Amino acid sequence: MAPPLSRESPATTSWWLREVGPLAPVTQLEGDLRSDVCIVGGGFTGLWTALALKELQPELDVTVVEADHCGTGASGRNGGFVMSLWHQFLALEHACGAPGALWLARASTAAVADIGAFCEEHGIAAQYRPDGWLWTATNAAQAGAWERTIQAIESHGVRPFQRIGTEELQVRTGSRAHLAGVFESTCSSIQPAALARGLLRVARERGVTVFERSPIVGLERSKPLAVRTARGRVTADRVVVAMNAWAGQLQELRRAFAVVSSDVVITEPAADELERIGWRDGVCISDSRLMVHYYRTTREGRVAFGKGGGLLAYDARVGRSFSGRSPLEPLVTARLRSTYPALASVPIAASWTGPIDRTVDGLPFFFALGRPDLVCGAGYSGNGVGPSALGGRILASLVLGRDDEWSRCGLVRKPPRGMPSEPLRYLGGRLVRAAVARKERAEDEDRRPARIDRALAGLAPAGLVPLR
Repeated sequence: MAPPLSRESPATTSWWLREVGPLAPVTQLEGDLRSDVCIVGGGFTGLWTALALKELQPELDVTVVEADHCGTGASGRNGGFVMSLWHQFLALEHACGAPGALWLARASTAAVADIGAFCEEHGIAAQYRPDGWLWTATNAAQAGAWERTIQAIESHGVRPFQRIGTEELQVRTGSRAHLAGVFESTCSSIQPAALARGLLRVARERGVTVFERSPIVGLERSKPLAVRTARGRVTADRVVVAMNAWAGQLQELRRAFAVVSSDVVITEPAADELERIGWRDGVCISDSRLMVHYYRTTREGRVAFGKGGGLLAYDARVGRSFSGRSPLEPLVTARLRSTYPALASVPIAASWTGPIDRTVDGLPFFFALGRPDLVCGAGYSGNGVGPSALGGRILASLVLGRDDEWSRCGLVRKPPRGMPSEPLRYLGGRLVRAAVARKERAEDEDRRPARIDRALAGLAPAGLVPLR
C-alpha cells in the first residue's frame, strides 16, 4: 500500500486552510500502539466516524491516523456546499429502491441541519449559512435537467424543490446568465477547513487519539489488523479506511471510482459589487453541465467559483497535480467573469485544486473489505460535506457489527460496477472528457453538438445531473 504522502504545505493547499490560521503542532505516530479501532484518514469521514463511535461506545479506544494535517485533503478544499441527497434521488432509487431512497434523502436533509447545530453547540466558527441551493441552467440545453428527478420525488408526495421564474432567479443570483432553475431550501454553505479543524478539536476532547503527518505505508491483514506508518504501527481489533480518493490504493478499490480534479478560484472581498448586483445572501448555485460550475459568496463578500471534472488520474493515483494552485485557474476565472461581468475588475485572491472520487452512479459506498473487522467508505463524487456525516454513522455501525438503520441502509453496498481497468480507464476517460468539453462548449454557443460527442459524453459517470 503506497503512502498517501502530503502534496505540499497545508498553508498553500486552499484559501480555506489559510483562513483558519496557523495549524497546531502535530503529534506523529512513533512506535507500537494498541487500539480498539484505528481509522485511516482524518478528513470529514474519518472524524465523523470517530465521533459516532465515541457516541455509541464512549469507553472505546479510537485512534485516527492522518497522512497530513486533518482537513488538508478534499475536506479542506471543496466549495463548502453542505447538500442533501435529494438531487441524487434517481440514483438512490436505482441503488436501493424508493423506500430506501426516501429514507436516505430525508436522513441527509437532517444531517445538513445537524452540522449547523453541531457547530453552534461546540463553538465552531465555520460560517454556517442555511441559505439553500439554486440548481440552474445557463444555456438552453441545460433547461429542465432537474425535471426527471423532481417528477420521481413528487410521485411519492414529497416536494423538496421549488420551481422559480427566470426573473426571480436572476434577481436572486445577481446574474442574467441563469435562464431557468429550481430551489432546494435545505442546502447550506460552510467554511470547510474550519469545520474539519472543529471536528478534530471535539474528537480530541472526547478522547480520540489523533496522529497527523503519519502517512500509511502498509495495512497488515493479520488477526488483529495492523496499520503501519514510516515510524510506527497501530494494532487494532477493527480498522476503518476513510481516505476517499486516496483509497484507490487498495486493491479492492482500484476500479471503484475515477479520480478527477475539482478546481476553485476565490476573489478578493467584493461586498459593494455584490450589493449592487443583488447577490446578497449565501445561496449555493450550480449549473447543469456534467463538468459542473458551482459558486457561492462568503460572509466577508468573496466569491468562491469552482469547476468539476478537470484533471484525470491514472490508476486512481492522487499525485502532486491534484494539489496546490489550480492549473485551470484561467479557465475557471474566465467562467466567473462571463457569469458575473460586474465582477470583472475584482482580483482573484487564490486558486486551488483537489481530487474527487467519482463513482459510476455518483453515490458513495460503504462495505467490509472481505472481513467484518475491516470496513471502508468512499465515492462521494463531489458531494461529501453533508453526506460524510451520514458516512460516519454508517461506518461506525458497520465496524461495531450493529444491526440498525445505518448498517442496513442502501449505501451499504459494494462499489457499483462499470469502471474499466487501466490503461483503458485513463485513455477512455480522456477521450470522454474531451467529448464532454466539446459538447458543452457547443451548447454554450447554442450549437448542436456533434453526434460522436453526444455519444461519448453518454459514457461519462453520473454527475450532478442524471444522465439521459
